[in-house]
Amino acid sequence: MLVAFSVAPSGTGRADGSVHDAVAAAVKIVRESGLPNRTTSMFTELEGEWDDVFDVVRRATEAVGEYGSRVSLVLKADIRPGYTGELDGKLERLEGALGDT
Repeated sequence: MLVAFSVAPSGTGRADGSVHDAVAAAVKIVRESGLPNRTTSMFTELEGEWDDVFDVVRRATEAVGEYGSRVSLVLKADIRPGYTGELDGKLERLEGALGDT
């Protein structure tokens, strides 16, 4: 399965509203998980088995919770049993299709 998620604290008490330290704590957990992953400016993508992926999302969310009184989690999942390597595979197919135009 592929999961794209974004997690951020609120109620941080920071005047500038910056959440980069909290996001860094979450991304560190994702990267240390050993699961295929990619972080962009808005989301972190993660690939693996259901239990493994959601354990990482849970731990990342808990880490962010240390930075504020509330946590916002946005999550999108692509559940396609029997497929692996889709973190890159989907992009490769898209680029191939764009090359055909």
